[in-house]
Amino acid sequence: MAAVPLSRASDGRQGGRATEPSKGTGGTAGVPSRARDRRHGGGAESSEGQTAWQERRAERGNGTAASRSHEGEQHHGRTEPQGGGGPAAAPSRASRHWGRAGVPGPTARGGRWGLPLKEEVFPYPEISNEELAEINEFVGPVEKFFNEEVDSKKIDQDAKIPPETLQGLKDLGLFGIYCTPILLYLKWICLGGRGGLGLSNTMYARLGEITSLDGSIAVTLAAHQAIGLKGILIAGTEEQKAKYLPRLASGEHIAAFCLTEPGSGSDAASIQTRATLSEDGKHFLLNGSKVWISNGGLASIFTVFARTEVVDKDGQVKDKITAFIVERDFGGVTHGKPEDKLGIRGSNTCEVHFENTKVPIENVIGEVGGGFKVAMNILNSGRFSMGSASAGMIKKLIELTSEYACTRKQFNKKLSQFGLIQEKFCLMAVKAYVMESMAYLTAGMMDRPGFPDCSVEAAMVKVFSSEGAWACVSEALQILGGLGYMKDYPYERYLRDTRILLIFEGTNEILRMYIALTGMQHAGKILTEKIKYFLTRLQDTLGRKVDLGLIGDRGVVHPSLQESAKKLEENVYYFGSTVRGLLSRFGKTIVEEQLVLKRVADVVINLYAMTAAISRASRSISIGLRNHDHEVLLTNIFCTEAYFKNNYAMAQLEKYADENLDDSIKKAAKQILEKRAYICSHPLDKTF
Repeated sequence: MAAVPLSRASDGRQGGRATEPSKGTGGTAGVPSRARDRRHGGGAESSEGQTAWQERRAERGNGTAASRSHEGEQHHGRTEPQGGGGPAAAPSRASRHWGRAGVPGPTARGGRWGLPLKEEVFPYPEISNEELAEINEFVGPVEKFFNEEVDSKKIDQDAKIPPETLQGLKDLGLFGIYCTPILLYLKWICLGGRGGLGLSNTMYARLGEITSLDGSIAVTLAAHQAIGLKGILIAGTEEQKAKYLPRLASGEHIAAFCLTEPGSGSDAASIQTRATLSEDGKHFLLNGSKVWISNGGLASIFTVFARTEVVDKDGQVKDKITAFIVERDFGGVTHGKPEDKLGIRGSNTCEVHFENTKVPIENVIGEVGGGFKVAMNILNSGRFSMGSASAGMIKKLIELTSEYACTRKQFNKKLSQFGLIQEKFCLMAVKAYVMESMAYLTAGMMDRPGFPDCSVEAAMVKVFSSEGAWACVSEALQILGGLGYMKDYPYERYLRDTRILLIFEGTNEILRMYIALTGMQHAGKILTEKIKYFLTRLQDTLGRKVDLGLIGDRGVVHPSLQESAKKLEENVYYFGSTVRGLLSRFGKTIVEEQLVLKRVADVVINLYAMTAAISRASRSISIGLRNHDHEVLLTNIFCTEAYFKNNYAMAQLEKYADENLDDSIKKAAKQILEKRAYICSHPLDKTF
């Protein structure tokens, strides 16, 4: 059930502004406009402007949005898809929608670094009423199960998910969300074109909102299908899929992802587990240990990464990483005791050991020596769901803490009447809204047939959402005071469970480097595309004024969001000028400037977040969703804050700016690390 942009106009646009774009946007050509120089004007778009915006939408083929009810009734005028059947048309429902008027087909990816092509993010991805009904039908029983059958307190205390709870998850099909498209595709082939369609990334994101309410269950499910069996899905042979996926999808077999080792955390390229090819060439002997493996003690099937000897095209023998499907029944597979963890205590995490484990050569995933790429593709593909999962948790926290704030009285006033408490609720709502917007935008793009890699966008969602979730849980506990600190309530468990999000699936520090230098580095090492190609591509993409086409006569943003759109466009232009200066200043050595790259990544993440929120809010107001004015309010709050944060970060990137403290930071850190201690004298010390 693939999410696709719904037809809003004959050219696929969502609408625009009636007024002329600000002449000051971006400043004078070639001169970046700073926040301190910007003059904010206007306010809400005039009624004439909004009417003109709606009229333009009507002229483009869909002028009914303005009359949609606040209940969000979506009677979308659809045209039947063009073209015939055949295997190529079968696997994804999304492919049936691209022939509709107004829906752009997949195109080459031109915009990057938080600056996606306008057509990729406007209009906001949307699914059909039929697909929405199917999602709700599937989601209902899952919500009921989690509300009535899951005892999160007991799971946390016992550090174990009860067998009956695991069985319930299996009965609901939650161990096979990602498997379903492949299984049904195989069924479709066998039945000559008959059969159902599979679940999408959008569905996975939606279910993540529910499963996230128990961190231990969420991790167990994600470790199984988002990474454990994902290698078979994305790089396995048809024989491997047919052999392993049915039992993995049913939950009869549980999967685990074995990459991390005692001496290699984020630096996956440094693993030491080795697979040696037998003399007859029929199997590998696997030896080594993996640590912190989720589902390690439960799994029957492991995706394992090991070093193998590979003869390159020059005839030289080199060590390269290879991915394997390893069955526990192969022998020589053991695991240690479950780790005693801070959070997600009910999930199984342990060491896994392989001693002369005999792995058939048919169980290589992809190519011998191609395992590093397989590992990165697995990790890159699933990060987007952290946005919806985090948002689901925060929405639950808002519900719980708002009840408390509206009933608890201090100083003869309800907590909800105090400005500092109100600020915390606003922060949580803004974070949740933006996380959702980023996650479902990314999922929708990934569900588009033939759409290019979205690993950078997924990484941005992961960084923003994990840090946002951590901040929101902390604010929720602050609202609750001492109550939030007590184990009798779930809030402290949310705090403990949330902390791992900043580490899981690539630490946020590593992902910031990946976002800033995509295609170039992994854990600080250049592993792919040549620096010259990267710099050229980056300069071509960002080293010029970018016309996003968000506002103006042919704009795609609703008039009520014009100020946020202006801020986004101005940030984009300033960012292009900033990056051009960085390339000139550092050249190839920019790959070593992590403090610089961190700020670059932070700006890019904010730009993508602003884009997602603006796109979603434009959709909501244009089709008349209930409380759309609240969405616009949250979007404008976020975009204003992000705008000033971006400008400050970019000011820090200027070599001689007062805000740039990089040299001082490095000097202070060097002095501390040389002594491996805090070296300041105690305030009570004397020299006399």
